[in-house]
Amino acid sequence: MSDTFVSLRNIRFLLYNVHDVETLVRYPRFEDHDRDTFDMVLDTAFRVARELLRPKLREMDQQPPEYVDGRVKVNPVVREFMAECGEGGWIGAAAPLDLGGQQLPQSIIAACVFTWAAANYSASVYPMLTAGAAHLIESFGSAELQEQYLPRMYAGKWQGTMALTEPQAGSSLADIVTAAEPTNEGYFKVRGQKIFISAGDHDGVDNVVHLMLAKIKGAPAGVKGISLFVVPRMRPEGKDLAFNDVNTAGVFHKLGYRGCPITHLSFGENEDCRAWLVGEPHKGLSYMFQMMNNARIEVGLGAAAIASAAYYASLAYAQERPQGRRLADKEPSQPQVPIIEHADVKRMLLLQRAIVEGAVSLLLQCGRYSDLVEVTEGEEKGRYSLLLDLLTPIAKSYPSEMGIISVSQGLQILGGYGYCDEFPLEQFYRDMRIHPIHEGTTGIQGIDLLGRKVVIKDGAAFTLFVKEVTETIRAASGVDSLRAYAERLEQATQILTRVTEQLVTLGRQGNRERFLADATLYLELFGIVAIAWQWLKQGVAALKALAGKVSQEEAAFYAGKHATMQFFFHYELPKSEGLSRRLLEADGFTVQATLATFSD
Repeated sequence: MSDTFVSLRNIRFLLYNVHDVETLVRYPRFEDHDRDTFDMVLDTAFRVARELLRPKLREMDQQPPEYVDGRVKVNPVVREFMAECGEGGWIGAAAPLDLGGQQLPQSIIAACVFTWAAANYSASVYPMLTAGAAHLIESFGSAELQEQYLPRMYAGKWQGTMALTEPQAGSSLADIVTAAEPTNEGYFKVRGQKIFISAGDHDGVDNVVHLMLAKIKGAPAGVKGISLFVVPRMRPEGKDLAFNDVNTAGVFHKLGYRGCPITHLSFGENEDCRAWLVGEPHKGLSYMFQMMNNARIEVGLGAAAIASAAYYASLAYAQERPQGRRLADKEPSQPQVPIIEHADVKRMLLLQRAIVEGAVSLLLQCGRYSDLVEVTEGEEKGRYSLLLDLLTPIAKSYPSEMGIISVSQGLQILGGYGYCDEFPLEQFYRDMRIHPIHEGTTGIQGIDLLGRKVVIKDGAAFTLFVKEVTETIRAASGVDSLRAYAERLEQATQILTRVTEQLVTLGRQGNRERFLADATLYLELFGIVAIAWQWLKQGVAALKALAGKVSQEEAAFYAGKHATMQFFFHYELPKSEGLSRRLLEADGFTVQATLATFSD
């Protein structure tokens, strides 16, 4: 079976032909870069993925982290990879030059993260968690905190985490009880527990730094009383490190994603866990949302990446596996044909490709918006910020939910072998399942989209989204072979607009439960339309490229793009009609369901 896990050809097509990232170098922040440096970064990321991460994929799954004498031991490749990321400047790639960063566009970094996650998802999360935590300190921490923590985090010597969830609170952050008490020494003392902390303790680094939410004694109730703290496992004391009363209570044993420990942490068992405030008191949740939103994009990238690896594994199998004959061939003496020649196998492969490449395009679209937020000002900056906020829950949830279906289709192509561990599909299926849960469940993403992002500033973000889609429709309408698909997307966008207007009207009437009862279905509908938009953008770019002088190999690539776009519009976009019918009923059926509904 082929060991291909991503297509660099597709990544470059999306970056350069569809999202035109080369134009970013016009801005001072990115002026030190050009396409040559972008290509060098992509090639290096792919080399690291192929040579360092991919060979450890199965080993990290079959030999997960061990909890021994209160500490967590991980695969030795973690330390090697973190060192590689530190030496190569990957962890601080987006950071400003004056903080030791490279000021690379998020679009390029996202493509690299996608490549690593496709090679070995568990390994890929260690540096990215560190980058997110370091960025919080960079954005909101004092100069002293930046000086003390950033160099060693960017060097890959110290791990970064986000410590939010507590046993009694789950996703309800308003109910966290971890407490912080001020002292006269410039730090706080904290006491509490956190669960489900990715990379919360391990021996692949010299220290672990938690960006933790807690409530200062006497703080307001609910989310308004949450503050953000830096809480290292080993606190700096001069040139030495001292244990900071951060204890690992255990690790969770998981269905998949086994190469990275998910820990249960206890802070302050001996009343000596010291924490340093980040930013202002009681504003911690607003700060943490920066890391959470970035992490949601990274979850989407991870999901799309695993689905990509599964697609190439099932594609290779379908090309190699002979079985049966064409339905029109009734002669049993004829040789068997590769299963890729069967129509239903082609359908499953097309569905996989449509999901993966549509999702990656949306994620890179978010990367471009993120880059433009960094380099623009005023109204223009506000526009890109609104679009990024609106699309983040979709970029997280579409690849997460549809990635499960995509990998399942790949497993189906392998038949019984897909269910066995001699092929990688069964691992990909297990690894994929965490993504609809990570960084906010799909239900939370739906509530965030409909209950917050769509209604903010009187629907400004949704209006901007429709304008973006309309621009693509207009461009496609001028191409004969795309005109029918432009019309289909226009109709779907009108349906989405109608559903949105009716639901928002319901919300304004004050019945919030009915308004948000089917927010997950609304998220699904929005996701289908958003991915159709991305596929139409790819269709425009592919036909534009075909109009020039291209090689036979390139012509085949662009033809494949066009065919996959057609598949999405004929097989996936029609699902929006059924979803819209249910959403327009808005009868609050599940709100009205009683406990008796579930009795046996």
